[in-house]
Amino acid sequence: MERDAAAQGPGPAAPLNLAGALAALLLCQLAGEVIVLAVRQIMPSLAFPGPVVGMALLFVVLVWRGGPGRSLDATAGGILRNLSLLFVPAAVGIVQYGPVLAEFGLALAVALVVSTALTLLVTVGVFLLVARLAAPGDDEDAS
Repeated sequence: MERDAAAQGPGPAAPLNLAGALAALLLCQLAGEVIVLAVRQIMPSLAFPGPVVGMALLFVVLVWRGGPGRSLDATAGGILRNLSLLFVPAAVGIVQYGPVLAEFGLALAVALVVSTALTLLVTVGVFLLVARLAAPGDDEDAS
């Protein structure tokens, strides 16, 4: 009888706490904003987005806890499944600023392509430099 109960697996799963998980996500973002605002009081030239700091805080918490847990995983999955809805404001902005984009669109596109290409070239250069410096067998002491 005990063997049958063990074969069925653990008891019923605990209900998901989606509101708590969403609150945790928003609290991490709020904490990031507060940290950035506090640091800007000391260093006004700092330009760093608060949500990125909040995401780093969330990452630290998740590493400390050993993973997201069922509720946070379900909440994040729901947000990601509906991520396309978050692009609606961007589309409205494009429509609203259509004349500005028509006037400066080519210059923006060129700047975007050139900056992306330069970023890729610098990244490859740094990678090759680090790979050359870290290559084994280049030590003169090894005989």
